Amino acid sequence: MNNINQHHEGLIERIIDFSARNRFLIILLTAVAVFLAIWSVRQIPLDAIPDLSDTQVIIYSRWDRSPDIIEDQVTYPVISALLGAPKVKAIRGFSDFGFSYVYIIFEEGTDIYWARSRVNEYLSKIIPSLPQGVKTEIGPDASGVGWVYQYALIDETGRHSLQELRTFQDWYLRYHLQAVPGVAEVASLGGFVKQYQITIDPNQLLAYKMPLDMVVEAVRDGNQESGGRLVEFSGAEYMIRGHGYAKSIEDFENIVVGADEKGTPVLIKTIGRVAIGPEIRRGLADFNGRGDVVT
Repeated sequence: MNNINQHHEGLIERIIDFSARNRFLIILLTAVAVFLAIWSVRQIPLDAIPDLSDTQVIIYSRWDRSPDIIEDQVTYPVISALLGAPKVKAIRGFSDFGFSYVYIIFEEGTDIYWARSRVNEYLSKIIPSLPQGVKTEIGPDASGVGWVYQYALIDETGRHSLQELRTFQDWYLRYHLQAVPGVAEVASLGGFVKQYQITIDPNQLLAYKMPLDMVVEAVRDGNQESGGRLVEFSGAEYMIRGHGYAKSIEDFENIVVGADEKGTPVLIKTIGRVAIGPEIRRGLADFNGRGDVVT
């Protein structure tokens, strides 16, 4: 035991002696160690809730069909197309009425942007073969632990409805929040999404011998802008444009669907009525038991 203690004391004495004889080298090594320590602390990713989940990309598809049809014609083809993607560890699909979710889990350490680019590449091959009307998009580059903030829009004066608050959220406030560095998505919930709803009288359609598809096509064509050419007149150029965006109930009511046997135009208000109403809700938000709010 004494020999071991003497050996340790001798080693410590040699280290001290070496440090005293090479003071510049010791100071230099100490400075390098301090610099590396500070650099390491600044480079280590710190988070209140560390994200330990695997790299994941979500594909969201919308189509107004039943879950079984969406499963067969949307979810299954998307999953089949992505099975051969590199570094894919697992794929899970979920189908419900009107929408489909496909979760692609990649191997640990896969770069999220590399994974998203591969999914985009494979998705571009399968989209043309999906049924017409299917809207497919990739979810934001964030994980389940990225939910960092939640707020509620509350009108204490009672002058604004939930529909007006939701419109302000979707068309103004959301875009300002998305411009904040580090924000991947602003998800809205609650309130009422504003819609121009057209209710068609089937008896009027039958009387004018017009199919419903004709009404849909007329509304689509009557709610868009059209461009023309430049006309030169007296040394000046004039641009010809067709203003067709519907901005009020009256604009929709005056859209021409067709003509009757006498050549009289048949308008939307002739065969139905137009009103402003909310989109069908599948969820709501409550704030401290005070009722519906917009979040």
